[in-house]
Amino acid sequence: MAMTRPAPATVDEYVSGFSSDVQAILRRIRDVVRGAAPDAEETISYQMPAFKQYGVLVYFAAFKKHIGLYPPISGEARLEKAVARYAGEKGNLRFPLGEPIPYDLIERIVKFRVKQNLAKAGRKSPKTTRSR
Repeated sequence: MAMTRPAPATVDEYVSGFSSDVQAILRRIRDVVRGAAPDAEETISYQMPAFKQYGVLVYFAAFKKHIGLYPPISGEARLEKAVARYAGEKGNLRFPLGEPIPYDLIERIVKFRVKQNLAKAGRKSPKTTRSR
């Protein structure tokens, strides 16, 4: 009989279930998402970390050979082009563990998803300052 570990109740529990190198990647993704969406609520959904702000912004999960990021990105041509090389068969993103993780791209995705969710919720985006 195969033993299964219990579903994680927190993001910390989820992250702790992986090797130290994967934990470091997951923690950094978590920090990137928090930085890009500081008002988002962190939760576990579908047994993986998720961030919600007027709906789900992103889910992320570790697998044997990649980090997955969900949901698929659509609605902005430049961003769709940037993520194309990571798109899986259903459009969900797969970042191979043997390659550098594109944290800057993850940040762009999250900021875009915040804008999408705010628009769906009928709210105006909070004013932000741009740094160049």
